[in-house]
Amino acid sequence: MSNFSLSNLMTRQDVLGFVVLALILLVVLPLSLDVMRLNQVGKYLSFAFVTVGLVLCWGYGGILSLGQGVFYGLGGYALAMFLKLEASSPENTSIQSTPGIPDFMDWNQITELPWLWEPFHSFGFSLLAILLVPTVLAYLIGFAMFKRRVSGVYFAIITQAISSILTILIIGQQGYTGGVNGITDLQTLMGWSIRTDYASYVFYFVGVALLFVCLFIAQFITKSKLGRILVAMRGQEDRVRFSGYDVANFKIFVFCVGAAFAAVGGAMFTLQEKFMSPSFVGIVPSIEMVIFCAVGGRLSILGAVYGALLVNVFRTVLGESFPELWLFAMGLLFVGVVLAFPDGLAGVYQKYAAPTVDRFLDKAPLFRRWPSSTSHSEPIKAS
Repeated sequence: MSNFSLSNLMTRQDVLGFVVLALILLVVLPLSLDVMRLNQVGKYLSFAFVTVGLVLCWGYGGILSLGQGVFYGLGGYALAMFLKLEASSPENTSIQSTPGIPDFMDWNQITELPWLWEPFHSFGFSLLAILLVPTVLAYLIGFAMFKRRVSGVYFAIITQAISSILTILIIGQQGYTGGVNGITDLQTLMGWSIRTDYASYVFYFVGVALLFVCLFIAQFITKSKLGRILVAMRGQEDRVRFSGYDVANFKIFVFCVGAAFAAVGGAMFTLQEKFMSPSFVGIVPSIEMVIFCAVGGRLSILGAVYGALLVNVFRTVLGESFPELWLFAMGLLFVGVVLAFPDGLAGVYQKYAAPTVDRFLDKAPLFRRWPSSTSHSEPIKAS
């Protein structure tokens, strides 16, 4: 059995792509943007966690989920609950009728902290909840659906329904969740203020570091045997099943990974924006996340990051000037990309720029001995 080396994990184009992305996120943007704009980029990158997970689920596994906002929101709410409890100490809430509970509970005549909130006094529990709650929910959904061979448009509609149900539940239980306003007025993390410029810089770099961890995990999955099985399942699911593989288990696994990635993104959004609300759980944000992935390229994990960044920058620029046109522009963008560039920005790069870059790398001493492609990877087309 051959050893799994870095050259098996990445082609030289992959290495170059990771290096360029790292330079942009860690050097170019921090040096060229003020803290407010850098904080906006950090928010955009929180959506990149979701799009990377969608590359695995949708691009490789053929699982189109229109409810990733559910996992994004659950991760964000898990951290927001801890931060809100820290901001709701008896000293900080002494003017309330019931000191020591979040303000929205006091406004709704709740006189003691609900049992569901009690464990979130612990930072360690909150970190575990960020990952485990969305992942367990994804497992339950996946087990119920994939074991019954529910897939395609039916699965997409069911995930939309789940997203809508959770949004209604959060808004309806205002006394326990903050309702339509969400959980707001977050102040400190373990006694450290999260509202300073320094904190914004720290959270940005933490977010970038966690994003690269997710990117490396996704890269490992796509280049491993699991990645090849996922691609085979997307194209010929019955043939894979008849070959002896349990297709449902593979789908459940990749769906859970996508949910965990989305949850980390939601937690980073909470730190960046200092709030979390049901507006990020519903159907509209979930569909927008799919659009980010489609624009970047649903078969490219790096393309998914660029898709999330570029579409959100476009939304910010257009929204500041013509806010009423943004939704129409988003729809036109999605239709245009699907019709003209089915493989997204990554497909355009592979078709027009990659051959030139490869010829340049042939002459570069650092990349000359690096394989131009892994031994088992071949160009994958969207189907």
